[in-house]
Amino acid sequence: MSNLGADASPRDSGPVVGPNGLEVPARTLPTPSTVSVQMQKMIAAPLRPSWRQRPRNVEEWKSFVDAAAAVAVARIPGLCERLGVRFEPMTLDGVRGFRVTPNTVTTENRDRCLLHLHGGCYVLNPGEAGLSEAILMAGFGRFTVISIDYRMPPEAYFPCALDDAATAWKALSRTTDPRKLGVFGTSAGGALTLSLVLRAKRDGLPIPAAIASGTPMSDVTKTGDTFHTNEFVDGVLVSREGFCDAATLFYANGHDLADPWLSPVYGDLSGFPPTILTTGTRDLLLSNTVRVHRKLRQAGVEASLHVYEAQSHAQYLFDETAPETAEAFGEIASFFDRHLAG
Repeated sequence: MSNLGADASPRDSGPVVGPNGLEVPARTLPTPSTVSVQMQKMIAAPLRPSWRQRPRNVEEWKSFVDAAAAVAVARIPGLCERLGVRFEPMTLDGVRGFRVTPNTVTTENRDRCLLHLHGGCYVLNPGEAGLSEAILMAGFGRFTVISIDYRMPPEAYFPCALDDAATAWKALSRTTDPRKLGVFGTSAGGALTLSLVLRAKRDGLPIPAAIASGTPMSDVTKTGDTFHTNEFVDGVLVSREGFCDAATLFYANGHDLADPWLSPVYGDLSGFPPTILTTGTRDLLLSNTVRVHRKLRQAGVEASLHVYEAQSHAQYLFDETAPETAEAFGEIASFFDRHLAG
């Protein structure tokens, strides 16, 4: 920070261009009145202590993941009841998963299906813990969803998650017309959605009719403006040096982080299906999402970018009663409805 006179305040000084870039004064960010009461509550909440945890060994990783999973699983029955959704375990060519079905499927969606790839920085949300986004999609969109319980460390490391996604996609596209199939996910799941299309292109597999990539971890090298501008503003990921970075390194297991199967923004996005991307103005991965959108547009791909007021990373998933959640999933469902064959 620059030196200030005795009567000057940081606000008076304004930003200063220093040797390492733009230095900005310390500032307070008020909870905005432009979002719902539910979203205001999330924004005003203290930072989660877990954001800074970096487990040191396999035992610590397993303990952390198990504790987080227990909390997530406890939420699932109530979420299913409130949204009118049920689920059952299944496998696709040996890949674990769940079929998530709304109690009422619309006529248009009777023969359609969405493949879901859950988030969690490649280490969180095993088993039923990874179902909340799939339940939200089934409940709000009235689609049948198949959610993949892909392998994660310490069971298996990169590229196991993508391998499982590709195996499941290949199996599903054999039994259902790919023109009636979409793929979606958020965070790590958003990146896997993009990487799955890259893999399908390489292997000559069918391409989904449309995809939805929510605030994707599309560049795990941590390149992008909002890794800096939204650091400690994002109330979920918080910092580019936080838990999610440690988890990704644990999954990558020494692999090149710029590999498009880990950082799909570096891949060839030509020939991608219509894509809807979702993020928020406080999201640490806002730049990750924007850069994917621009690269898709530059490749001539139909791409729709939705940026929600004041939301941190993936907060549209956190409270099904928030109008922003219904709006986000309504937009995604409408996008799939326009692009999937009936």
